[in-house]
Amino acid sequence: MYPSVIKVVPCKDYMLTILFDNGESGTLDMKQILDFGVFQRLKDPEAFKRVRVAFDTIEWDSGVDLDPEFVYEKCKNIKIAQQGA
Repeated sequence: MYPSVIKVVPCKDYMLTILFDNGESGTLDMKQILDFGVFQRLKDPEAFKRVRVAFDTIEWDSGVDLDPEFVYEKCKNIKIAQQGA
């Protein structure tokens, strides 16, 4: 079982900073999938910024969502968040 997403922050250049319920955090680069299918809706920077946590993963207002396993596996620089930081 993969950890659940508890926080997502949209960043510049179609990047997301993600915090998981196990204390790990990482960065997800969305640029590589924005040319495919429903993900093209997220090319609009304003639409991309409207990302939120939904259940154990992330989704956008447009109805686009990602599998929680994909989110965790594709996050770069996963590290344990420091307590009290």
